[in-house]
Amino acid sequence: MVKKVQKSSASSKASASASPLSGAIKDSAQQIWLAGLGAFSKAQEEGGKAFETLVKEGLSIQRKTQSVAEERISEASNRMSSMATEISSKATGQWDKLENLFEERVAKALNKLGVPSARDVDALIARIDDLTQHVQRLGGKPVAATRPSAKAAPRKAPAKTAAKAATKAPAKAAAKPAARKTSRTKAA
Repeated sequence: MVKKVQKSSASSKASASASPLSGAIKDSAQQIWLAGLGAFSKAQEEGGKAFETLVKEGLSIQRKTQSVAEERISEASNRMSSMATEISSKATGQWDKLENLFEERVAKALNKLGVPSARDVDALIARIDDLTQHVQRLGGKPVAATRPSAKAAPRKAPAKTAAKAATKAPAKAAAKPAARKTSRTKAA
């Protein structure tokens, strides 16, 4: 027991000397606790301000990205429209080439079959008009004009066909009256 008593007297000595130490620890703990509460309160106040600042920056960035996106979309739509215009012009050019090729081949086929082109007919009409005027001058009798109305649109024909018609038509037309004159003079 002696030992136990000694322990208890030692613990009472320690508790007497520990009481200023424990008071200091309690005071320090309380100060730490209050400092933590103050930091937490300050963080809440500044956290709200920081949150508002972040929201403002987010709005600013969103507006910038929207304007950049709109510019990119505008550029892309302009590129697409220019590409569509180029493609349509190329397609139109190809279509015109195809149409001209078709017209030339049809004109060649009709020429081989002996069908006169619109230019051939026009050249013949012009020759007939010239001959009619010549006959009127020689005979003095008025003859009605045989030229078609100007409302009829001239048709396109290849240059080779028109050149052939221009050389053949006057030669044939000139040959026929000459043959008639010679046959008339022989008969008389």
